[in-house]
Amino acid sequence: MKAWRVLLALSFLLLGGCLVTFNEPIPANQPAPKALLGNWSSKDAWGEPLKLLISRTGGNAYKAVATAKGKPREEYAFTVSRHGNRWYLSAGVPKRLGGNFLIAGFDVTANNELVVYNLDVERINQAVEQKALSGQRYEVPDDNGEGVLIDSAAQQVFAYLDDPANSDLFIEVARFQRAGK
Repeated sequence: MKAWRVLLALSFLLLGGCLVTFNEPIPANQPAPKALLGNWSSKDAWGEPLKLLISRTGGNAYKAVATAKGKPREEYAFTVSRHGNRWYLSAGVPKRLGGNFLIAGFDVTANNELVVYNLDVERINQAVEQKALSGQRYEVPDDNGEGVLIDSAAQQVFAYLDDPANSDLFIEVARFQRAGK
């Protein structure tokens, strides 16, 4: 698969070639943990600094503004939800990558780190083949590899994701440190 990088959701998800998307976003009916808000820093795949500012935009909607050396500022809206022991975020996927919505996991650790997890596309494809989830494979536009679009109801998706037997569905894709106050 061709490697590609896109800043979406919290503007820092580094995705590798494949994409799991959903028909619907997570509803904006739950507030994010307060520890998520604020300034974060990391380095991209090339060792260049990344800065991330996460703020509330109103109600239970949030935005992430990412800045990277030599690149234009990126801004994305997202919602969050806690199910089981995991926090999830949801953001729109750019039309050029097929549209729909991304769901990722995240944790804010006691060490002031923000850790983001993406769904393993192969494991999700297996879930579709085994009829645990409903969906279909598709080619991500612009030669960005294969994706899977899940059309199962949100309740079914979260029941599957929250099952401890499926904890290996999540792959760490980004780790940020708290940056100043």
